[in-house]
Amino acid sequence: MHSYSVNDLELELFATEVRMDVIDMLYKAGSGHTGGSLSCTDILVSLYHPKHGIMKHDPKNPKWEERDRFILSAGHKAPALYAILAKCGYFPREKLYTLRKINSILQGHVFTNTPGVEAQAGSLGQGLSIANGVTMALRLKKVDSMVYCLLGDGEINEGQIWEAAKNASYHKLGNVCAIIDHNGERIDGITWEIYPIRKKWEAFGWYVIGEEVKWTEDRKEMELDGHDYNFLTNAFKEAKERRNDNQPTAVIVNTIKSKGIPMMENVVGSHGRAPNKIEYEDGMRYLKEKAEKLKVKLYEFELRAG
Repeated sequence: MHSYSVNDLELELFATEVRMDVIDMLYKAGSGHTGGSLSCTDILVSLYHPKHGIMKHDPKNPKWEERDRFILSAGHKAPALYAILAKCGYFPREKLYTLRKINSILQGHVFTNTPGVEAQAGSLGQGLSIANGVTMALRLKKVDSMVYCLLGDGEINEGQIWEAAKNASYHKLGNVCAIIDHNGERIDGITWEIYPIRKKWEAFGWYVIGEEVKWTEDRKEMELDGHDYNFLTNAFKEAKERRNDNQPTAVIVNTIKSKGIPMMENVVGSHGRAPNKIEYEDGMRYLKEKAEKLKVKLYEFELRAG
């Protein structure tokens, strides 16, 4: 993200602090999914941020009928969602350090005992079907809320995703927004088999925002819209604004796996493990320095604003 408006700086600072919590909780838990949790952080921040986020939600009233819904289909990316929910006030931040412990409300994959979590996730490929069902229920209740569903790029190899995609198009579910976190990597390698992503969604009758940037070994943030808040917020606004067009929207978001830990970024093997001591210290040092720089820039903006 290279725009320096106050809004963007506030979003990036929020995301940087979320990444610090994600890294901290994963390291202390000793297990978990680092890669996807860090690649999707900016996506979730663009949805949930208390001031600049696109979603309607209320931490003081998690079951508010008019809220937008978020379904984490790629449930192993749970640490990012937990960190954001805690930062928004759904539960105390101290709970983050119970990740993956027995009887904790924060398990390795999301489940509905956690305040703010809308649906169970474990076996991949089911979230879009859930999002469709939620949207149909809201339609019957005449509740005009968005349902956002985050999918992993490896996950969309699942046949059920495409059955759900066809179903959403057939039933004209304009309130459904599928978000594909395209970091280009999955647990066993590069996701090259799924291309072309945009053309597939269009073939199933979806309106598509964005286009995949194919994975390369030198994948850089400057090439990728998944860390650009202007792209993310405008894409999610567009999806919401066109919800009455009777066509579901897919947003393809290009990201870096394990973004925030320089030693783990764009590394396939970072998918399903916690950072080790050296990686943890490297990431925390990098993010703390970034947070301080962002705070200085925000202070300078405030001074100029007078």
